[in-house]
Amino acid sequence: MSNDGHQEGGFAVAADRLLVPLSDTVTVRQTVGYAVRSGLERSDELEVHLVVALPHEADLPESRHHTADAEELLSKAANWVREDAGSASVTVETALLGTDEYLFGPRDFADTFGDYAQEHGIDLVVLDPEYQPGATAQMLQSIERELERVGLAYDEAPVERPARHERLVGDGTERFDRLFAMFWISYGFYLVLGDPTYWFDLVTGAAVAGIVSVSLAQITFTFPLDRVQSPIRTVRFAFYVPYLLWEIVKSNLAISLVILRPSMPIEPTMTRVNTRVRSGLPLLALANSITLTPGTLVVRADDQRLLVHTLIPSAREGLFDGDLERAIRFVFYGRESAAIPTPRERGDTEIIGGDDQ
Repeated sequence: MSNDGHQEGGFAVAADRLLVPLSDTVTVRQTVGYAVRSGLERSDELEVHLVVALPHEADLPESRHHTADAEELLSKAANWVREDAGSASVTVETALLGTDEYLFGPRDFADTFGDYAQEHGIDLVVLDPEYQPGATAQMLQSIERELERVGLAYDEAPVERPARHERLVGDGTERFDRLFAMFWISYGFYLVLGDPTYWFDLVTGAAVAGIVSVSLAQITFTFPLDRVQSPIRTVRFAFYVPYLLWEIVKSNLAISLVILRPSMPIEPTMTRVNTRVRSGLPLLALANSITLTPGTLVVRADDQRLLVHTLIPSAREGLFDGDLERAIRFVFYGRESAAIPTPRERGDTEIIGGDDQ
């Protein structure tokens, strides 16, 4: 291979235009430095495109501080490029991606990078080894695999990666907060399904919640709990539980009426809904709420994409109206964030199968 080319992911390229996706990681500064140095080794004139792909639409209330943080990161990274370039001829371009769409995981990020690269004639993507879009959905394909799928050459920056022990050895108070939160969430769900006035349910519920919290707290909470917001969310959740119980009662009545009719007008259907909640605990709460409501069952959750089985048309319509989604957004993001279009209005629903298909 000649000196002016680079072989990566099965592609040979002359890397005079680089795309560097950024996120706030401990290795982002090293990645930018590597991109500049390696690019200048292959070309006298280098064009570096620094981008931040936002996982949420910019006009959503909870995305505003993410947008501000992204703009600050782009500004710092542009200065890093100029520092590392010195007197060399380097052009810097910065951009926010995904501001008008909802990126769910590595596949969507790779498609967005592919579109940007095609538009700007990008030759190579330089990846931060800590860059993991959709990291809360570990069963999804990696960003590297998805970049290969869209035909983008990539080069992972050979930087020193810190050992990942934070989930196991983190701050003692933080670990206690996660255990405490997971215990009461699990205990609350158990008592909703059982009888909170029966001593046996109280005892077994505490035992089950203890096992769940010890086993899953460090997995469910992949980020430090906000000590200010968590109590507020607990209060909102207290308002949410009666609402969920009312939805369960309504759905039970609807299913009962269908069953009692001689014609049994059921329409089993598989639907896909792209939700506007983050992965992790918010998505877990939404998926469990949908499953607890008679007539709907979450079959699979790929990041924020839910595959749901609905039994009757009214259950499917209720899912498309997004009442539970808005309620979960209220719990985790506040009242302002609950005022968003329904999945039907956003075009985030799809009927993918039924008895007649």
